[in-house]
Amino acid sequence: MMLPVQAPGVFTGGANVIAVLILLAEFGMFRQALLRDQVRLYMAQSALISVLAVIVAAARHIPDLYVLAAVSAALKVVTIPLLLRRLLKETDPAGAPAGGADIAGSGGLGLASTILLAIVVAAFGFFSASRLGIRAVAAPITALSVSVSVVLVAFVLMIHRRDVASQAIGLFSLENGISLAALVVAASLPLILEVALLFDLLLAVVVFGLLIRQHHGRARSMSTADLTRLRG
Repeated sequence: MMLPVQAPGVFTGGANVIAVLILLAEFGMFRQALLRDQVRLYMAQSALISVLAVIVAAARHIPDLYVLAAVSAALKVVTIPLLLRRLLKETDPAGAPAGGADIAGSGGLGLASTILLAIVVAAFGFFSASRLGIRAVAAPITALSVSVSVVLVAFVLMIHRRDVASQAIGLFSLENGISLAALVVAASLPLILEVALLFDLLLAVVVFGLLIRQHHGRARSMSTADLTRLRG
């Protein structure tokens, strides 16, 4: 006689849904033809991370996560997108809307092939993480498996796109995947350490901003395809 399967609780179900939405936002970045749309998806993804932090704080009684959620939202939902939009506006062609650079053809593969590759990579990450035997401390273990998928799909985005701005956004969304994993297994880290990691991300944004400006100033383009000529 089969025992009835217990339905997941509100916390478990909500956390898993948010984790899946973060992964879907990562997939959505492959379909975007404009850089500004990629920035919007990054904002949505970062907002979901902050919401999940609030849910974990309420469910597991970790008040430090409320502060972390607020700092994360201020930095990754407001500050970083503003910096990216300002940077993209400076590098846009004359007459183009802010962040309106067309990146539809900057991929190394076709869209269908890229999505298929990303699905395979995401499935590999999901099932591999579930076999590690890690026990979740704060959030459901399914969210950890999804976070590994987010990290791997972000790697695919960075490798697939041949424009420096998309590669930067891929790196920042990879950090969101790491943040998701941290909420699962290390939500009780000291607040000062978690905030320091966020400001490391801000430093990475500044560095990427300098690189984008230098590259655009020399090549008059966001594309990195010409850099292949530097290979020995």
